[in-house]
Amino acid sequence: MCGNNMSVPLLSEALTVPGTEKETAVVIFLHGLGDTGHGWADAMTSIRLPYIKYICPHAPRIPVTLNMKMTMPSWFDLTGLSPESPEDEAGIKRAAENIKAIIDHEVKNGIPSNRIILGGFSQGGALSLYTALTSQQQLAGVVGLSCWLPLHKTFPQAASGSGNKDTPILQCHGEMDPMIPAQYGAMTAEKLKNIVSPQNVTFRTYPGLMHSSCPQQMPRL
Repeated sequence: MCGNNMSVPLLSEALTVPGTEKETAVVIFLHGLGDTGHGWADAMTSIRLPYIKYICPHAPRIPVTLNMKMTMPSWFDLTGLSPESPEDEAGIKRAAENIKAIIDHEVKNGIPSNRIILGGFSQGGALSLYTALTSQQQLAGVVGLSCWLPLHKTFPQAASGSGNKDTPILQCHGEMDPMIPAQYGAMTAEKLKNIVSPQNVTFRTYPGLMHSSCPQQMPRL
């Protein structure tokens, strides 16, 4: 393996679960607001496959408007969680470029982009969707848990150069989610079907599940 993680800021601090055999694929998974990659690295370890490397980066700590400007790990600023809330366009685009830098780094180190899955939970899932739809690198798949599509009003135009219009996208959402209602997830899935090949968008809901993940979702990663 060649390449220097220090040249990619998020990679130098990221938690990585290495493969136990020759690594031929990568999963990049992004945590939610106020969290870190630690918990998701543990989750990935529980479902790991020997030829896959799992990368769980930590978001930078920034003031978050939604939480009274408290400083916490956040991929970008949030002012609200409804589809009409003002959005941190510059922050979202900057965060997406940082994730694309991780993808580019793995490609340079010998993993084809179509052997890379990008996923995330909540804000991390939102960033995964936006990153994939604005990336020229064709990915193996995208997974969004309990999330939404940031800057949704800029699509489909924002995806004009995307390499992922035929990439499978899996959304999973708890039916009892009080923070990001399942209705928002369903609206996101319908929006995605107008951006990418509709048959490649899968939206699954889970009865009784709130704003969290569940074991039934994990094998799908």
